[in-house]
Amino acid sequence: MDKDVRQELQSLPKGLAEDVARNLVMVANLIDEEPEKAYEYSRVALRLASRVAAVREAAGFAAYATQKYSEALAEFRAARRMTGTVELWPVMADCERGLGRPERALAMAGEPEVQKLDKAGQVEMRLVAAGARRDMDQLDAAIVTLQSPELASQSVQPWTARLRYAYADALLAAGREDEAREWFAKALEADKDGTTDASDRLAELDGVEFVDVMDALDGDAPHHEPEAGPRHGTETESEVGTATGTADAAGDREEPRPSSTDGADTGGADTDADPSERSAE
Repeated sequence: MDKDVRQELQSLPKGLAEDVARNLVMVANLIDEEPEKAYEYSRVALRLASRVAAVREAAGFAAYATQKYSEALAEFRAARRMTGTVELWPVMADCERGLGRPERALAMAGEPEVQKLDKAGQVEMRLVAAGARRDMDQLDAAIVTLQSPELASQSVQPWTARLRYAYADALLAAGREDEAREWFAKALEADKDGTTDASDRLAELDGVEFVDVMDALDGDAPHHEPEAGPRHGTETESEVGTATGTADAAGDREEPRPSSTDGADTGGADTDADPSERSAE
């Protein structure tokens, strides 16, 4: 577990701190593959230690991962009040998008807090702002928003693949297919960890069709096209982590059930938003 989180938990009685830590580790382990389970563990941690900023932040990311944007925003605001930092500003703005308020996300993109973000945070804010423009059917403005020194740079940074991918996707939506193909290729070149589906998008543009092997073998079985459902978030959805940092691997141990401890923090979740942090509509 991240040493800063461990330090925060030292404010709790030892037994309680250990119980909270176990739940936070499970949030970190599950949030990518099983976000609903991660959310359950985060709620237990929140009941145990609602006055610990790392717990509020982890609860926010777990809610965000399960598209509970109102709840996530409340937790992020609480964590920010506790710490006074601005690192959560981009994901807070993205929550506004998730709640159908892209104009608020854009307003947040113009606030002084953005200048206090590190480079990664500023790129994240740019992605959110471009997504908000797209939510408002302002494709050309979204494309311009993404044009930046970070996009033009030949240096590959952790955000490079996602930034190039978002730009390619916006170009494609605007009907600029040749440029989109070029930028999907650039995104793939930078995407060493497979965080995007740039290779699939390139294949689609090249007319390559993927065939399900099982369907091909079972020629008598009827083929059903997948139903198109609503896609939550957007193509430029912010990449998030968890407040627990890099958790120790669970190994082959049986996954523990969400646990609680008597004598937990009974302060309750502070979900009231600080009016000073709300973006002007």
